Amino acid sequence: MPEDVLAERLLLGIYAYGTYTGIRSVAGGDHGHSEEDIRYVRRRYLTPETAHRIAIEIANATFRVRRASVWGEGSTAVASDSTHFRSWDQNIFTEWHSRYGGRGVLIYWSVEKGSVVIHSQRIDCSASEVHAMVEGAVRHGTEMKVEANYVDTHGQSEIGFGITKLLGFDLLPRIKRINKCKLYRPAAGEPGMWPGLGPAMTRPIRWELIAQQYDQMVKYATAIRTGTASTEAILRRFMKANAAHPTYQAMIELGRAQKTIFLCRYLRSRELQREIEEGLNVIESWNRANSVIYYGKTGELSSNRADAQELSVQCLRIVQASLVYVNTLMIQDLIDDPDTGDILVTAADKRGVTPLFWEHVLPYGEVKLNMTNRLTLSGR
Repeated sequence: MPEDVLAERLLLGIYAYGTYTGIRSVAGGDHGHSEEDIRYVRRRYLTPETAHRIAIEIANATFRVRRASVWGEGSTAVASDSTHFRSWDQNIFTEWHSRYGGRGVLIYWSVEKGSVVIHSQRIDCSASEVHAMVEGAVRHGTEMKVEANYVDTHGQSEIGFGITKLLGFDLLPRIKRINKCKLYRPAAGEPGMWPGLGPAMTRPIRWELIAQQYDQMVKYATAIRTGTASTEAILRRFMKANAAHPTYQAMIELGRAQKTIFLCRYLRSRELQREIEEGLNVIESWNRANSVIYYGKTGELSSNRADAQELSVQCLRIVQASLVYVNTLMIQDLIDDPDTGDILVTAADKRGVTPLFWEHVLPYGEVKLNMTNRLTLSGR
């Protein structure tokens, strides 16, 4: 098969799964490829692993073309959150989600502050979001170096603070009921110190337990970083029956110390509060764009196969990442235009510029594909 023909059929297959309109609907467009041709390429070449590699290349390409004069210096922080995708009730492989009130699965996204997605994964409704957050920050595969991760209230926990500290990046959550949080004392024998924080203070950190289990904690953290074991497997090993394991208790104790440090920073620094809020607003905008792009079959997953669901997730990621890539180039061209750039976009406006917008997207209608028709964009 010629490479140009294969590329076109791959694009059509990615669009079919990324919008969830289906191959049959896409095959009826103006492109000259039959439904059977697209289905063959999907079965033969378009796997979740292939789609994952394509999405990584798009993210790296966006990092390379993005200019600091418009978007600022490269970010080292990502925001993580999940989106609930409903599925048919007859699907025995899905679970009921108590918060969203319906059957389905969760798609966990890790999005850079500049709206570039670096990782996505399908998880069950009952799965811990801590392991999904760690996997996205450690094994995203892009050129970005993650040093901080913004999460909402449900994405933070004491074990999450402990694991992220061992892995070398900061967990920066937005805590809903921060007035109910407790601060752990750094040492024993100082009951009269910090009298203003007396109602929020509790027992001292057990540093001796952390010192005793330090080597074991580093061993588990190394297994996560190198991929020898997944974060989910390690957490499940400790949960429930083995919750009293000394290494697990030491990780929680380390997390309590790290959480206390974070709470003190968060309450003192208005800049940190704004930074976390800004990062989480990016991931909320990303979730809103999902409903616009993933419109086929009313956005409900009809397959009961985990690999098909994962393929849909990765293709949605490709389509949305491509949208951000093209929007980035369009905005840069507009700002560089000597006739309109200085008039339309001022220095103050650049703070609110985002490449994640979709008002110019027409998702409905006939699918047309013309590989010779190119947008006149510089930097691609």
